[in-house]
Amino acid sequence: MSRPPVIVDTNVVVAGLLTAQAASPVARILDGMLTAAFPFVVSPALLAEYHAVLVRPALRKLHGLSVKQIETILTDLAQHAIVLEPVAGPPAPDAGDQLLWDLLAARAELRLVTGDKLLLQGFGMRGRVLTPAEFFS
Repeated sequence: MSRPPVIVDTNVVVAGLLTAQAASPVARILDGMLTAAFPFVVSPALLAEYHAVLVRPALRKLHGLSVKQIETILTDLAQHAIVLEPVAGPPAPDAGDQLLWDLLAARAELRLVTGDKLLLQGFGMRGRVLTPAEFFS
């Protein structure tokens, strides 16, 4: 049985870059995105958010990557991704996460992988939102 496509929240991508534990769920998810180990979905807005967050000076100090290295990683991710345009979904639990909710609404089989506790509560998307650890269970 194949795995349904997932949307990977920015917090998971960031955590995957920052962790020193290669076997952690967030590292495995980021590695899986880079190697096309499972189907995942992005939108142009989500890719832009990944970029905007990863190039923040405070985060760059933590992960130690140059802007060029970040852009190379994001290019590699985009090459393996299913690129979708979001649709108007129900209101997100946090207005700042509406782009994820709208992307999740684009297809019924999509799942969201996040560490955001508010999003994990479901709010109209119950059963479609997973923690990084649940993604592997």
